[in-house]
Amino acid sequence: MRTITTITAFVALSICSAFAQKKLALKDLPAEAQKTIQAELKGGEIKNIGKETESGVAQYEVETMLNGKHRDFNVDTKGKLLLVEEETTLDAIPAAAKTAILKKVGDGKLGMVELFMRGGQTMYEAAYTTKAGKKHEVLVKADGTETKD
Repeated sequence: MRTITTITAFVALSICSAFAQKKLALKDLPAEAQKTIQAELKGGEIKNIGKETESGVAQYEVETMLNGKHRDFNVDTKGKLLLVEEETTLDAIPAAAKTAILKKVGDGKLGMVELFMRGGQTMYEAAYTTKAGKKHEVLVKADGTETKD
């Protein structure tokens, strides 16, 4: 009985938090953030804007499509670009990064590969599914070194 009560409380909390996150429009954001977002769109289309706090920094996560590929970025409330994730191909990344990703994937199945830029550093992130069906992600630097962040 205690387990059912705990599960019910968790589900109710999850539903409430989902409703609390309203969908944002560009016009709802501070002018500085709007300006950066417009500049970063590069002709792409906004699919979703969400607000989150990461490491104590309030920021907007902007999901876009550009030339048929995912391109997402985070901008803080003052308009500073914090992070860019851009869909790419395995063949478009440095050879060392490609080798490291393929080694990690092994006999699993490779999913989306993204260019990951933050704080002036460029990395490469790949989603993959193991042969056992478990989903994972790996993040590597250009030299192939795996990193967590």
